[in-house]
Amino acid sequence: MISNIKYMSGVKSLKDVDISGKRVLIRVDFNVPVDSHNNITDDRRIRAALPTINYCIDHNACSITLVTHFGRPKGAYDEKYSLVHVKKRLERLLNKNVEFIDDFEKSKDEIATCSLERVFLLENIRFHPGEQKNDREFSKKLASICDIYVNDAFGTSHREDSSTFGITEFVDTKVAGFLMMREIEAFSKALEVPVHPITLVVGGAKISTKITLLESVLKKIDKLIIGGAMSNTFLKALGYDMKSSLYEADYVDTAIQVLNEAKNSGVKVYLPVDLVVTDSIEQPIDIKVVPAQDVMDTFMAVDIGPATVKLFSEVVGLSNTIIWNGPMGIYESDKFSKGTFKLATAIADSYAYTIVGGGDTADAVDRCGESENFSFISTGGGASLELLEGKILPGFKNLDRKE
Repeated sequence: MISNIKYMSGVKSLKDVDISGKRVLIRVDFNVPVDSHNNITDDRRIRAALPTINYCIDHNACSITLVTHFGRPKGAYDEKYSLVHVKKRLERLLNKNVEFIDDFEKSKDEIATCSLERVFLLENIRFHPGEQKNDREFSKKLASICDIYVNDAFGTSHREDSSTFGITEFVDTKVAGFLMMREIEAFSKALEVPVHPITLVVGGAKISTKITLLESVLKKIDKLIIGGAMSNTFLKALGYDMKSSLYEADYVDTAIQVLNEAKNSGVKVYLPVDLVVTDSIEQPIDIKVVPAQDVMDTFMAVDIGPATVKLFSEVVGLSNTIIWNGPMGIYESDKFSKGTFKLATAIADSYAYTIVGGGDTADAVDRCGESENFSFISTGGGASLELLEGKILPGFKNLDRKE
């Protein structure tokens, strides 16, 4: 049976079609973080789409229409989620004028007018109620403004929205952009043709969000490192009293099953041996490092301790392929970020092929200045998680395939 990654690798890319003189619609992912003044704090996703956009410009596309969502508006206009600020950054990065379209249905004729190198940015697609409902009529309207559809929004490729899935029913030519193909190639190298030993590092808050991932990859990996609040559930499964620490009581039995399956598959599992604990996350008065089995009353685990950092660092140092999804603690707080940042440095310093999946993990790697030292950082959180779980992402399902 063909794997999900091999299946998705078989779609046509932008280079496989002639776009000269054609109206091209590119689904991008410009859902970037902004501060309270609407200043973009990380434009990585915009920069990741530039190769696809510039290729269309350089190969004489009749017009280029960019479609993206931004934030979570509720199917209606909300000034807070307008793409006006994104347009400014895009123009700076492209070094060319971008025409902003408030209502694409009223601007159909303008978009259809062929003018080489013309780039349009549609207002937030989620202002339309039909987008997230994958409304058939809305998908048809969106398809009517293009001859070629290019999906380059890996970060939303796990959603069956009109602009990522429904539109493909009504466009004759639909292909993947360069970012989509890079993402698949990166994960293919990590999972389809990896160099052993393979280590999966998982963290974050909940085992419930990663259980499918763990069950899917146990037969492919050699070592499993578990940190973050997620590890509290595993430590609880081992009989440790986690006191006020966050853990999922309903998933303790599941954690035991994962540990047993790992043992049966010959996968070595590494859990924290010591923890950073505190009396309060918001206003900590007392912060201590304790053995994992000795969390005190009213205290909670918020990071991995120094002995665990050393243990985990030794494990990744002896690995040839490392996949990381989820931080080791509450890295957003300086007081509780050491474990995540030191592990990031250890992975970056290894000689392994290293891939990061997940928005929080990518943010943590960026905050500690190690982004340039990882082999690949995925632009998709939920999408990379579902890909690792063995699913075929909806954003790839209906794209044209190579013969």
